[in-house]
Amino acid sequence: MSVRDWLLIIFIGSIWGCSFLFNAVLIREIGPIWVSAGRVSIAAIASWLALMAMKKPVPRDPALIGKLMLLGVFSYAIPFTLFPLGQQVIPSGLTAIINALTPIMTVIVSNFWPGGEKASTNKSFGVLAGFAGAALIAWPALSAGGSTRLWGIAACLMATILYAITLNVARSFKAVEPTVLATIALTGASIAAVPVALVGEGIPHVTHIETWAAWLALGLISTALAFQIMYRLLPRIGATNFASNTFIAPVVAIMLGVTLLGETLQPSHYLGMAAIFVGLLLIDGRIVRRWQRASV
Repeated sequence: MSVRDWLLIIFIGSIWGCSFLFNAVLIREIGPIWVSAGRVSIAAIASWLALMAMKKPVPRDPALIGKLMLLGVFSYAIPFTLFPLGQQVIPSGLTAIINALTPIMTVIVSNFWPGGEKASTNKSFGVLAGFAGAALIAWPALSAGGSTRLWGIAACLMATILYAITLNVARSFKAVEPTVLATIALTGASIAAVPVALVGEGIPHVTHIETWAAWLALGLISTALAFQIMYRLLPRIGATNFASNTFIAPVVAIMLGVTLLGETLQPSHYLGMAAIFVGLLLIDGRIVRRWQRASV
């Protein structure tokens, strides 16, 4: 990957790390389905405005539009509900750590996906290092949580599996212009999520300014902007490389928890972040290739 691609991955990982803080703010006042429904609806509106400003043509093939909308349901609407659902019983930092399992799921899915990326030795070791880091960061919360947190962890884990599958599915739409892809997919997610939220949780009553701010930031920055970048980056670097951004998100989420929520950073967190950094270097592969060339 180029330095520019690497910086974009770090940027996306950072703003997705912030999304767990936004979720924590939102679930104080609204339900998890409305967190998702509001997020994708705000992002869809912003994406349509960007699409019109750039004067991009919209596909006229009903089958393609249907597939892109369905992609949005499984890659946005459902995972964006599962994470705040899990955050009702587990901390935001731990939720982000579970999200860091996405590269592991992606390597497994990609290895068996028709035409998918085969796991190289470097990427396999990088994923293992990242998983070890995630485990080190998660250990204090898990050891104190007991069985009551298992269903929250399971919800977040299911979201990572959906991410891994949809990252590989999204590559099949590489001929679709990225802005168009993101806009239609987010529209499909909105169409699916809003009615479910109305039936399941009723009309939301938002009274705090920080809830509106978190909703807007989640929709505009962590979703609309992030996925515009994602669909441009994914065809170029592949699903496994892209999924490495999820190693960055827990580091950001924990740092925000420490500075804004008063959470304590334990020694195992530092060790975990170090292991995650090693995993990122191995997945990127440039340091390994330099060592190999130097040893020849």
